Amino acid sequence: MQKFLTLDFLPRSTDLALLTLRVWLGAAMLYLHGWGKLMGLIAGTAKFPDLFGIGGTPVLVMAIFTEVICAAALVIGLWTRMAALFLVATMGVAFFMAHGAKLSGEGNGEMAFIYLAGYVVILVAGAGKFSVDKK
Repeated sequence: MQKFLTLDFLPRSTDLALLTLRVWLGAAMLYLHGWGKLMGLIAGTAKFPDLFGIGGTPVLVMAIFTEVICAAALVIGLWTRMAALFLVATMGVAFFMAHGAKLSGEGNGEMAFIYLAGYVVILVAGAGKFSVDKK
């Protein structure tokens, strides 16, 4: 019974856990957030807030770079910690600036907050052995 309650019958693998986290968060960011922004930019229909006083389009291009290129790099484990650093910065801006650090109510930044936590873990832990970085 103790073995069942502590799940000791499941193998432990930090590297497999990091691979799962990288692929899950990276693919979700790319597909659910970055791809739509990229297609909107290409179609000329994208609107983005001017968070830094430099215009919405430069901020949109920076977000697309991070949410598409860095997310893809994260999935394959290429330059993982640098990609995670860019993603941490982007999710930090999204949570603190775009959503005002709100975790509940309309216009909250809950998703940015959750992504931020996952990317911080990857930034600190690295890619693990199942990555291009380790090859």
